[in-house]
Amino acid sequence: MCSVFLLFVGLKALKHLNKYFIKYKIRLLLGVIFVTASNLFAIFPAQLVRKSIDLIKDHLNELVQAKNNQTLTESLTNSLGSSILYFTLLVIAFAIIRGLFMYFMRQTIIVMSRKIEYDLKNEVFTHYQLLDQTFYRNHRIGDLMSRISEDVSRVRMYVGPALMYAINLLVTIILVLIVMFTVNTRLTWLVIAPLPILSFAIYKINNLINTRSDAIQVQLAALTSFVQEAFSGIRVIKAFAAEKASIVKFNEETQVYKEKQMNLAKVDAFFFPLMVFLTGLSSLITIYIGGLEVIAGRASLGNIAEFVIYVNILIWPVTSLGYTSSLIQRAAASQARINEFLETKPNMNTNPEANCEFEEFIHFNNVSYTYPGKEIPALEHINIKIAKGSTLAILGSTGSGKTTFIQLLLRVFDPSKGSIHIDHKNLTDLNLHQWKDLIGYVPQDVFLFSDTIEQNITFGLKKEDKEIKPKLDLACHQASLKETIAGFKEGIKTKVGERGITLSGGQKQRVAIARAFIKDANLLIFDDCLSALDTQTEADILNHIKEIKKDKTSIIVSHRVSSVKDADRILILHQGKIIEDGTHDELLNLKGSYSEIYNKQIQDE
Repeated sequence: MCSVFLLFVGLKALKHLNKYFIKYKIRLLLGVIFVTASNLFAIFPAQLVRKSIDLIKDHLNELVQAKNNQTLTESLTNSLGSSILYFTLLVIAFAIIRGLFMYFMRQTIIVMSRKIEYDLKNEVFTHYQLLDQTFYRNHRIGDLMSRISEDVSRVRMYVGPALMYAINLLVTIILVLIVMFTVNTRLTWLVIAPLPILSFAIYKINNLINTRSDAIQVQLAALTSFVQEAFSGIRVIKAFAAEKASIVKFNEETQVYKEKQMNLAKVDAFFFPLMVFLTGLSSLITIYIGGLEVIAGRASLGNIAEFVIYVNILIWPVTSLGYTSSLIQRAAASQARINEFLETKPNMNTNPEANCEFEEFIHFNNVSYTYPGKEIPALEHINIKIAKGSTLAILGSTGSGKTTFIQLLLRVFDPSKGSIHIDHKNLTDLNLHQWKDLIGYVPQDVFLFSDTIEQNITFGLKKEDKEIKPKLDLACHQASLKETIAGFKEGIKTKVGERGITLSGGQKQRVAIARAFIKDANLLIFDDCLSALDTQTEADILNHIKEIKKDKTSIIVSHRVSSVKDADRILILHQGKIIEDGTHDELLNLKGSYSEIYNKQIQDE
């Protein structure tokens, strides 16, 4: 059924949905059956109306002829009343049965569309999770959100209403035309002649409505982005006393939005009266032509009423043709956008079948990395072996390659040249998810979810972990977070707001550090995450790192000597290259960059 329909439409992008139609084929088949049944019970009342009118006409003629016979008149009157009651009850019964079948029709096809929408959103979101950082660097978040929300919603309109209307159109036209041609071929051709014109007019106007609706959606997206940016940067707006300028800009955006809405309202105001007029015109044409056929003796009065009902049955499917075509076109465009992302393959192989163990060392073997579109390497010829259980510190100015070093180790992207080995195996050959499970990572730019402090700290734990409470208490202690939590009215259940807006920079960093500690990971990575902490808190956290470092490897990235001086080994990076390497004392004796940084920071303190 689906394949035939898609072949009829000729839209290749929508073929991606075939698997969902196959998955829900029982619902689709039942939907077709219920559509057919509902249309049959729409046709039967029209035939009953024809029979009842012809019967009434015959009885009235008989009553006229028997006006002088009181007994016969009463008998004919009673017979007429019984017949009218019988036909009325039948029409009501058929209407109720048709209503039930229409309910079942929507419960199968529309519910199927909601299930497909659910499955498609999950498919898109799951695929998003598999894509690497390069994909997210090249696409805006708003575009990703649009494809999983608005585009999927438009596709749902195809697999639900559009499909239902298309099936209904096909079944209705076949059934009604068969009956109409059986009753009166000449009258049928004359009555259905205006319907294609009606359908074309509706199609054109509906396209105009959709064009203006799309323009409204684009402006709404721009307006939403402006408001979101204004609220996110409200501190900056207030700091520069730029409230008035922001309000003026908002008024400009809303003015454009209002104008586009008014343009759509004008078309809507014209559309519905036009539909009523064309519908009424079709009925008038049917009555006029039917009257001529009755005068010519080729039809009965009942046929006119019957054909008026048939025309009204046909009008909605025919007028919905334009609407349905528009829905399908929009769904095809949206599905093409969705397919573009679904066909994007991750550049990085996660190797789910491989095993990952870290027992001996991490080896950067002549590693270089150049960002896409750049010519100068961010890292160049890095050779270093990090023994398990040791602490490595990386020091360097902004742009020296510190974060790139960490991103390569996390395998956010792979080296342009060289390789990274865990023990004796290439990192690219290991199970990526297992490798991430071995790491407790605190990023330079801390991100907190709009949830409680507790949920943010336990984010990295597996749901089946039964010892969350003691681990949570220990992690908060190690991150020097207990006093901060005690100061909140709701304690650890305190909501942190969007991106942790209710917390200070130092509090956010400590929550992120606790999130890394609670994993009890083999490898701890701190990417310049102590910068917002005061000296005492920094010292406390570094002491906790010393306490838990047994059998654990720590990598501390910083631009402050106080954070790195106790490390087993310190690297000094400059323009992507290692310019100094050694312990704190060894580097001081070199009288080089480290010594210069150390002396300057001591003087500043």
